[in-house]
Amino acid sequence: MLAISNKELEINEEIRDKEIRVIDVDGTQLGILSSKEALKIAYEKNLDLVKIAPQATPPVCRIMDYGKYCFEQAKREKEAKKNQKVVEIKEIRMSSTIDTHDFNTKVNQAIKFLNSGDKLKVSVRFRKRAVAHPHLGEELLERFKVACAEAGTVEKPAKMEGRSLVMFISPKSSK
Repeated sequence: MLAISNKELEINEEIRDKEIRVIDVDGTQLGILSSKEALKIAYEKNLDLVKIAPQATPPVCRIMDYGKYCFEQAKREKEAKKNQKVVEIKEIRMSSTIDTHDFNTKVNQAIKFLNSGDKLKVSVRFRKRAVAHPHLGEELLERFKVACAEAGTVEKPAKMEGRSLVMFISPKSSK
């Protein structure tokens, strides 16, 4: 019930306004009543009085089953959360002296990640004196970009970060 506490709707005795516009369970307006009268009507129907629009003048309150409303809200939020896809950033690391078979294996893995909807961080590490030849890493990333072209597009081009050259690839949208 954490999501409901964020809404902070005023219910029943918490409503301190003199006059409120009241809406019945079926959606019909009962008009502008005092909060005591509205609360009395709600209790007669064995329901709650809930302030749904506190910024309006006069504030709008609805007669409803608050427990059922909270349950339905939580259910809707859970359903929305279930349908959303969390995009992860997967990383593929290579060295500037990678061999062709290893390169092809990394490309296949990258295509698999991109097809499952994840973003990709491709980095080429330079060890020791290899830092003096960044063009080798740039050529490698260019080959990688061409190999992954049908599955993804480059989001951020190759850029040196410390001793490694980094490029970001995002999956192509399936629309």
